[in-house]
Amino acid sequence: MVLFQHMFTANMASILKPPQFQIAWLLLKSPCVREHISIVVQLAFLVLLLLQFVRKLVSCICRNRTEVRDEGVEKYMAGVKFSISYRITMVCSTLLFGTHLIMLLIMLNGGETLCDSKVRAFSSEVMQVVLWASTLLTICKIPSNKYAKFPWILRSWWFCSFSLSIIYTALDAYSRVTNHSQLNVRDYADVICLLPSTLLFGISIRGNTGLVYALSNDTTEPLINGKTVTHLEYKRESLYGKATLFQLVTFSWLNPLFAFGIKKPLDQNEIPDVDIKDSAEFLSHDFDERLKHVKQKDGSINPSIYKAIFLFIRKKAAINALLAVISAVSSYVGPYLIDDFVNFLNEKNKQSLKTGYLLALAFLGGKMVETITQKHWVFGARQLGLRVRAALISQIYRKGLRLSCQSRQRHTSGEIINYMSVDIQRITDLIWYLNIIWMLPVQISLAIYILHTTIGLGSLAALAATFIVMSCNIPITRFQKRYQSKIMTAKDDRMKATSEVLRNMKTLKLQAWDSKYLNKLESLRKIECDWLWKSLRLSVTSAFIFWGAPTFISVVTFAACMLMGIQLTAGRVLSALATFRMLQDPIFSLPDLLSNIAQGKVSADRIASYLQKDEIQQDSVEYVSKDKTDFGVEIDNGRFSWNPESSSPTLDGIQLKVKKGMKVAICGTVGSGKSSLLSCMLGEMQKLAGTIKISGTKAYVPQSPWILTGNIRDNILFGNQYDSHKYEKTVKACALLKDFELFPCGDLTEIGERGINMSGGQKQRIQIARAVYQDADIYLLDDPFSAVDAHTGTQLFEECLMGLLINKTVLYVTHQVEFLPAADLILMMQNGKIAQAGRFDELLQQNIGFEVIVGAHNEALDSILTVENSSRTSQELVPDASTDAELIRSRHDSEHDLSLDITKKEGKLIQEEEREKGSIGKEVYWYYITAVKGGALVPIIILAQSSFQVLQVASNYWMAWTSPTTSDAEPVVEMKLILLVYTLLAVGSAFCVLLRAMLVATIGLRTAQKLFTNMLHSIFRAPMAFFDSTPSGRILNRASTDQSVLDLELAGRFGACASTIIQIIGTIAVMSQAAWQVFVIFIPVTAICIWYQQYYIPTARELARLSQIQRAPILHHFAESLSGTATIHAFDQEDRFTNANLSLIDNHSRPWFHNASAMEWLSIRLNLLANFVFAFSLIVLVSLPEGTINPSIAGLAVTYGINLNVLQASIMWHICNLENKMISVERIIQYSNLKSEAPFVVEEYRPPNNWPEVGTICFNNLQIRYAEHLPSVLKNITCTFPGRKKIGVVGRTGSGKSTLIQAIFRIVEPREGSIIIDNVDICKIGLHDLRSRLGIIPQDPTLFEGTVRGNLDTLFQYSDKEVWEALDKCQLGDLVRAKEKKLDSPVVENGENWSVGQRQLFCLGRTLLKKSSILVLDEATASVDSATDGVIQKIISQEFKDRTVVTIAHRIHTVIDSDFVLVLSDGRIAEYDSPKRLLEREDSFFSKLIKEYSMRSQNFNTTQQ
Repeated sequence: MVLFQHMFTANMASILKPPQFQIAWLLLKSPCVREHISIVVQLAFLVLLLLQFVRKLVSCICRNRTEVRDEGVEKYMAGVKFSISYRITMVCSTLLFGTHLIMLLIMLNGGETLCDSKVRAFSSEVMQVVLWASTLLTICKIPSNKYAKFPWILRSWWFCSFSLSIIYTALDAYSRVTNHSQLNVRDYADVICLLPSTLLFGISIRGNTGLVYALSNDTTEPLINGKTVTHLEYKRESLYGKATLFQLVTFSWLNPLFAFGIKKPLDQNEIPDVDIKDSAEFLSHDFDERLKHVKQKDGSINPSIYKAIFLFIRKKAAINALLAVISAVSSYVGPYLIDDFVNFLNEKNKQSLKTGYLLALAFLGGKMVETITQKHWVFGARQLGLRVRAALISQIYRKGLRLSCQSRQRHTSGEIINYMSVDIQRITDLIWYLNIIWMLPVQISLAIYILHTTIGLGSLAALAATFIVMSCNIPITRFQKRYQSKIMTAKDDRMKATSEVLRNMKTLKLQAWDSKYLNKLESLRKIECDWLWKSLRLSVTSAFIFWGAPTFISVVTFAACMLMGIQLTAGRVLSALATFRMLQDPIFSLPDLLSNIAQGKVSADRIASYLQKDEIQQDSVEYVSKDKTDFGVEIDNGRFSWNPESSSPTLDGIQLKVKKGMKVAICGTVGSGKSSLLSCMLGEMQKLAGTIKISGTKAYVPQSPWILTGNIRDNILFGNQYDSHKYEKTVKACALLKDFELFPCGDLTEIGERGINMSGGQKQRIQIARAVYQDADIYLLDDPFSAVDAHTGTQLFEECLMGLLINKTVLYVTHQVEFLPAADLILMMQNGKIAQAGRFDELLQQNIGFEVIVGAHNEALDSILTVENSSRTSQELVPDASTDAELIRSRHDSEHDLSLDITKKEGKLIQEEEREKGSIGKEVYWYYITAVKGGALVPIIILAQSSFQVLQVASNYWMAWTSPTTSDAEPVVEMKLILLVYTLLAVGSAFCVLLRAMLVATIGLRTAQKLFTNMLHSIFRAPMAFFDSTPSGRILNRASTDQSVLDLELAGRFGACASTIIQIIGTIAVMSQAAWQVFVIFIPVTAICIWYQQYYIPTARELARLSQIQRAPILHHFAESLSGTATIHAFDQEDRFTNANLSLIDNHSRPWFHNASAMEWLSIRLNLLANFVFAFSLIVLVSLPEGTINPSIAGLAVTYGINLNVLQASIMWHICNLENKMISVERIIQYSNLKSEAPFVVEEYRPPNNWPEVGTICFNNLQIRYAEHLPSVLKNITCTFPGRKKIGVVGRTGSGKSTLIQAIFRIVEPREGSIIIDNVDICKIGLHDLRSRLGIIPQDPTLFEGTVRGNLDTLFQYSDKEVWEALDKCQLGDLVRAKEKKLDSPVVENGENWSVGQRQLFCLGRTLLKKSSILVLDEATASVDSATDGVIQKIISQEFKDRTVVTIAHRIHTVIDSDFVLVLSDGRIAEYDSPKRLLEREDSFFSKLIKEYSMRSQNFNTTQQ
């Protein structure tokens, strides 16, 4: 222990003290100190080598085998290509071995040594020779062992060898200077050894051997990972990956990117790749391996995420920690030497200038080491953060694909998106702060040590004061952690609601609920703001305590010195003040550290909790080889449940055998378990009992269409290769050819988010085509014909099910009874059980329940046949003249050539996300600064910060000026007065900080709130076209990540910028007092710094923007994947979607990584320039003649100058970082100025309270298009819907039926023409006045998270009695009464805990409550069975008998009883008249539709008979 203490002290003294200060050098009088150090280090390595050898020997004996080499590679090995780094290691190791061998021979021949012990000197040199011989041997064996990296023990030895060389050279220099002796052979040998040792140390940092193996087929294969020879396609080119050691140290590998970025704004494809070790694929695989390791080690099903992260980051984190500790140590060189510097200035006449210059060199050396190590640990921490983020995002994504139904209901997509955006960002920040944990004890220990050397026992008071200040963190951290948890919960709730609103914006606008949900989001934001304010208030308290901490510590320390009688000289005071300023850094960073630990812990717990949620059962379905069974699907006594905790299972007693090639139809009433039966075959449900066997591949068509953003062809191919013949057959069978002709770019037309720009029928047929193209063995189709018209449904059934899929096993759910007779087996579901099973005629004879559905269908058919027959017998009725004229015009319109509208149109709906280019406009900064009270409080903040700086400088100036320069001198005034004035000045400065922090927090939060409110209102007022063409991920990204920047970071960044500028002005002012000559170099260096900043910003700004933009696709892809997990599983596409996610992560990592690197590129250059300014000022102070300047003031200048490099770099870093953060403001402002819909209310055009009274709707030359670059969807629509009549709207899928309805509600505004309702032009009145007076049941039934009552009566306008009446009328009363919570029964996100049919019935219930004069039914009963449909139609007839009802339907019987029928074709009126008159014309479109239905009914009745 004494030996180590001796060596450490000697080493520190040799580095930090000049030869004139003998006190710290006494221990160096030992002539054998060099040998002591060398022997200890080398013995330790020899022991390590021995242990490594023993470990390998034991391993060989235990396994009884030697390491097996890759014989395949050996066999074809043609040679090895040696890299430059490998050759350098050989040359350097040989040189070092030779040098030490020569020195050993010289010693054997009687050569002189400084050490008086020959044994020690000889032992030291022998061990050097042995170790370097071993090194050479190891290096020679590396090619045969095919190592990708040099062994760790070898790299450790090179590091220690480098350290020993530095120590030897320093000791030699000290010896020659003190003894005034000449250089000898030993000195020359040490200098020779220093260069190769430095090169080896450089190579040991990266550790790559760089060996490339040439194979016999002329291909070279580099070793990328371990000892495995991998193929070239895995090698990723990146600037960072190819960088040399010098480029890595100086970050100059970024120079090509800056050279390109200064010429033009960067685009995503111009950013280099990340290194292979930073790629998402590599990181995801590596993290999986860590999880497996933890799982095996702990023997647990859910491995600890913390252990996995620790194993994942430990190597890189250890290197970062080492650099951080070196940086912390070197930062204290300056404070340690200040006392000596002041003493030198006091005694200039007694000492040579050489001493002063050596001191200046020591100051500069410490700052240089600090700068380089600091930049590299910061860069390393950011790189590690990137790796953790990529690994965790991939884990969250894959978990999302595997979540069980119950877990998904507990974690909504909004919550999970929050995990991906906010929580992972917090964990990334925590990784950066981790290094402060290692630095804190080192910094505090060094500070106390320096204080002990200058003021002796006074340091104990400083230590006590430091611990008192730090202990204040405990309660603050406890509260901060609680607040952070509350903030995240509030943010989750807000993001969940935002996500739901964006997903269902069309419904909100149709129902005029947008104001209600806007208020809901604002109230959720208010809760979040309350917690944010509490957290910020606590941060203000922290700032006050910790800005006042150096003052408190210094007052306590100086007071203790006075009480103990310790003389406070100027040198000691300045050294102490410099140390307190250095101590300020760890004390300042402590609240941030604890706050980040609190935030990171909350976020990590949330992610850990999510990753441990239940997954879908992987073994619920047993897959049987196709040649081992005749059955495609077998279920034996199956019991399944969506909620395993529920007492009653969803499906019970399922017994089913489906032979290969069979067509199985599944029918039943709403909520009977039809869709659940298909889900259990997909393995989506929890299996409670029984077995389920599947033989062959599956394809699945869900009831609610799941369409991916992209073009139509990609949706159909779904990851498969394009086969033109197979593709054409598929799209023809799925009746898509006509649609392709109408689309602007055919099948390459872009689809909006969730297929928003496609009709329901088009979406359904696209996903049927996707399934058919897969060419699977088993097809599971969930109500595939509900969204298509009768003609298309027949075509799909005949050409798809009974055509292309004739030899496939098909199970299809259907409510269309006409498709049942063709089935080989029909399953009648009832209350989660197969109530009946058999062929059509068998089930009819059983009289258990099937005949009810068939009976309802027969009634509907009879109504059609009755109308048709009556029309055939009334040919004497002559059509009205006006109707004839209208028909002629309609026919003429329908023959109009569409080619003019189709050609030269762009088919892209989803445009690339907008990004500003060039510098962020001054107006963005001005907007942010003046958002609250016009910026009136900003001057007060600047004044408070300036006052703080002035008072700080004044207090330090006072201490330096009044303290005696030497121990013998008397102080200018009494020490009590000195301390009193100092305390008053320091306390005043602390209160200035309190004022500044309070104002910054207040203004920051109020500005963030104002910007949020503006954006929210702008988004809610945006037209539907904006939501059609904008993926929700872009909006969520702004509402989540960008808003978080405004809430918690941006105000602080502005404050930091202002305070750093004021600090640097103060520092330069103090330094110029001592040496005005510093301006000679400061001004040009500042100019160079500004040039560097201007050179840096164009590239960094675009990198930051691209990084922000590339985050949205990750969130969008994830949200899209979550909604289609069943389809992804069914098609076995998990790997493809996971790879797509990894690719998106890399797209985000590329700009993010290069942006983080660019910050350090700038920072290291500015730091180095600042270091030379500081060194120049020291040289000026040393060179000035004695008496020119007061040594105390000079010492104060040095005290401030120590931080000059940090301040000068900080100011540029803060400005650049602020600009990067301002991008969030820019993006939020972008969405705060969206084009708005018409106003909610137009006062001068308010309709009467009873409007619409009659309900007459007139269309005059109506033309509609969805966007300026898209063709018209409705063309020249002119007709009148009479009031209080029933109007049916029919037409082929995609003919414009749903668009007509949207026009009535002004979801899309007319391009030309008008719509008049009861003599009121709807385009002149307010949107709220219009939409709140109309009723609609939309095509896609929407439920919101909440309760049954909240979904029926969203605005809480009706009594419970009225709500129950509506539920009874829409056939849901009994179902809701059976629930435990009745009207308060929960509805989860998207209404997933209710079937699609039940959701449509809820929508009907809303309309029944509203009692509008005009009701629109948009495919309102598409997802319910015939019996329920019949009941609903009767209810609508009774409840709305004196109202206008506009019905869009694919089931002809729902419109056959209408007073008028409008037939649309390609966006034009084909026919418009009463059903009776239309049927009189055999060539009418409506007649053909009825004929087709009649033929189908005859076929059906024949089958029945």
